[in-house]
Amino acid sequence: MKILTVGLGYIGLPTAITFALHGQEVVGVDKNRYVVETLNEGKVHIEEPFLQEALEEVLIRKNFKAQVNIEPADVFIVAVPTPNCDDEYKGCDLTYVVDAIKSVVPHLEAGNTVIIESTISPRTTEDVIKPMIEKAGFEIGKDVFLVHCPERVLPGQVLHELIFNNRIIGGVTPACTERGKEIYGLFVQGELIAAKASAAELSKLMENTYRDVNIALANELVQIGAKLDIDALEVIKMANQHPRVNIHQPGPGVGGHCLAVDPYFIVAKAPEVAQLIKRARKVNSQMPNFIVEQVFDILEKNDGKIITVLGLAYKGNIDDMRESPAIPIVNQLRGMSGYKVRTYDPHVTEADTDTLAEALEGSDMALILCDHNEFKTLPEEAVATMNNRILFDTKNCVVSDAPFKEHYTLGNISTLKNFEGVL
Repeated sequence: MKILTVGLGYIGLPTAITFALHGQEVVGVDKNRYVVETLNEGKVHIEEPFLQEALEEVLIRKNFKAQVNIEPADVFIVAVPTPNCDDEYKGCDLTYVVDAIKSVVPHLEAGNTVIIESTISPRTTEDVIKPMIEKAGFEIGKDVFLVHCPERVLPGQVLHELIFNNRIIGGVTPACTERGKEIYGLFVQGELIAAKASAAELSKLMENTYRDVNIALANELVQIGAKLDIDALEVIKMANQHPRVNIHQPGPGVGGHCLAVDPYFIVAKAPEVAQLIKRARKVNSQMPNFIVEQVFDILEKNDGKIITVLGLAYKGNIDDMRESPAIPIVNQLRGMSGYKVRTYDPHVTEADTDTLAEALEGSDMALILCDHNEFKTLPEEAVATMNNRILFDTKNCVVSDAPFKEHYTLGNISTLKNFEGVL
């Protein structure tokens, strides 16, 4: 089977390589010539455990190549970005998906399968993509098989979860679903869940929306605890000992290509009824403002002026900065007159300091915004070079705070003066 994957990013590349590892001839297509050249030279352009080794293996086998042009294949997989629209509801911008389908259609032949892995709004496969293929003269479910098969993987564990997670196979027709199951059955060891395309689309969105809403509940609890002088982290720990309660952990906000984006796709389709989802998005999107207020109060209390931000990625142990709450926090802090901000992230090249020691020297506060393993224990010799040795750990990830004079978390911020909340 020849499989062509359009888009070689955080999902498209691991998917393409996984098919190649399981004996298929795979062509990866991306408009970015740097990405194509880098991959053909044997180097991955994203950080993901074991992906580099997997690329080297499929290049040795000679069943994977990257290029900028689309060519005929048996299966076309679309894994391109779907950002938010620049409108009131921040709906799904289908520009890249539509462009990809337009590029694929001239190469379609009877018996081909088109799979959309990109996260899309409900009914996109049936209402937008299906007519584009039909316009070329193909009957869906007979000539060409059309499937939405959303990715459900965790960055940092992508190659493992591609194989072992259950997979939703959302066909436009039953025949499409069966063809999708045949294709993903080549490597998926989890259950292949048959579904309609529209149900598969909404299921993927709701998986991420559930987590966004749950985190919003935790973040709102943080502000309630601060108002009432109650440790919210302690409350969450106790509540979660109930067998049917699972409150997620609070943090500085929600980032990434899914949780901070996908809920808006639902809101845009049904804004009059998606009230809880809208509220959750508001809570999480305003958490950076809340964190900045706490930073200001802590520094004012301690007469500090230099802030070291530890972590720019949206989650621990990856290099992905998409929608990271650290970015608006850094931008707001840099807009505060009289304060100096440094950034350090061992996984992200955009940070402005190269070492932890350089970042902390003479600093007043270490502000942790991402739970990289490197931040769980901060070296005493580096902390000792700080001015005011203050730790504000918004991810509650530091194992030992011994070198610090003051240690703030989202549980004990009620000790700060003049808390009014931001929502």
